[in-house]
Amino acid sequence: MRIGIVVFPGTNCDYDTFWALKLVGLDPVFLWHKDTNLINVSAVILPGGFSYGDYLRAGAIARFSPLIDKIFDFAEKGGLVLGICNGFQILLEMGLLPGAMLPNNTNTFICKQVYLKVENNDTPFLRKYSIGEILKMPIAHKEGRYYVSDSELVKLENKKQVVLRYVGPNGEIDSKFNPNGSVNNIAGVVNEKRNVMGLMPHPERAVEKLLGSDSGIRLFLSFLN
Repeated sequence: MRIGIVVFPGTNCDYDTFWALKLVGLDPVFLWHKDTNLINVSAVILPGGFSYGDYLRAGAIARFSPLIDKIFDFAEKGGLVLGICNGFQILLEMGLLPGAMLPNNTNTFICKQVYLKVENNDTPFLRKYSIGEILKMPIAHKEGRYYVSDSELVKLENKKQVVLRYVGPNGEIDSKFNPNGSVNNIAGVVNEKRNVMGLMPHPERAVEKLLGSDSGIRLFLSFLN
């Protein structure tokens, strides 16, 4: 199964993602942002980093790269698209996912391990997880405060589009476990069709116990289904 990894100027998690996909037996290929062909991939991943140096705001310039239109059409036809950290920010700028990303409420760059609760596994990216399961993954971002309007938030929650939430080690949902001020402790969402997902934590940096956690490996294994 061939998985495309999109590379922009400033991307820095492309090789981490490549390694995670190889670990589970998938066939990763790099897609340069100026390409105009997805070369028959089965899924697309927009990895983390700082595309175009996060000038203007995170993901704002990357959204206009030539390959983006192909990715948009691919997703609209049901293709699987995953955005991790900066990739999530780009998906928001593209309009493939609802909401916006604001600077962390600390207004500082945050890099640390966090705990996540799986709120919904009804998506191809999380089928190897159980609802209510607690995961451990790192975050590394300055603009990670997920925001939607009150009315959009109600819609997201009612349609179970919130798939990951920041929690404590025992699953406690509390503002003190929210590292960036995201509304309702939201760490990851999907679109209504469940084929596009964005998350701020880095599963590709949590695929081996040597790295502090292997909670992320099953996300990539989920592609095999």
